[in-house]
Amino acid sequence: MKRDIITAAIGILVFTLLLGIVYPLFITGVGQVTFPGNANGQKIYADGKLVGSKLIGQNFGTPVLEKNGKVKEVKGAVVTEADPRYFQTRPSATEGGADNAAASTFSNKGPNSVKTKEADEENIKAYLELNMGPNKKEYDPGLTAANIPVDAVNTSASGVDPEISEANAHIQAYRVAAVRGLSRATVDRLVSKYTSGRGLGFSGEPGVNVLELNLALDRLEGKAS
Repeated sequence: MKRDIITAAIGILVFTLLLGIVYPLFITGVGQVTFPGNANGQKIYADGKLVGSKLIGQNFGTPVLEKNGKVKEVKGAVVTEADPRYFQTRPSATEGGADNAAASTFSNKGPNSVKTKEADEENIKAYLELNMGPNKKEYDPGLTAANIPVDAVNTSASGVDPEISEANAHIQAYRVAAVRGLSRATVDRLVSKYTSGRGLGFSGEPGVNVLELNLALDRLEGKAS
């Protein structure tokens, strides 16, 4: 009995050291040496300050104000509206506000759900409204509900997708270029610069990183001012 207890205790100690300390430290070391960017979360810095991650989408919106000047909130979450100066991520259904990385989740509603249909209709409406500039002039005059990219209508599984499709980005480029006073060619070049290819050359679709693209726009505008 005593021998069995000692053997079991030694086994627990050995495997705790091996699998709880040695193995994690080894894997961490391998990750830091071979692909430190991925291992550390693909952090993005601007002027030496951490501003986000290449892997996590952000909300590029401004708070909606009530008539009394106070920030509007719904269920404790600040209500925002898209800032036309920036490219917008795909719709987000995270709790606590759009693109809330602390509550990454998806709606879990089926494609035939009435609520899914209502949400899609709201997203289509919002996308078309964002394409409408001052004096009811459309930034992209050819944009209709029929040619809105699917990633501008559906939420992603995580709710914090950092990328949008090339089609989505090129449509938004009309608005961003007009609002910032830039040429379409300049904005399209930035879109191409921050477009990643397919995974391993064949998996998935190319994607445009919204955070990197918006930071590049701010840098460009800063140099011009």
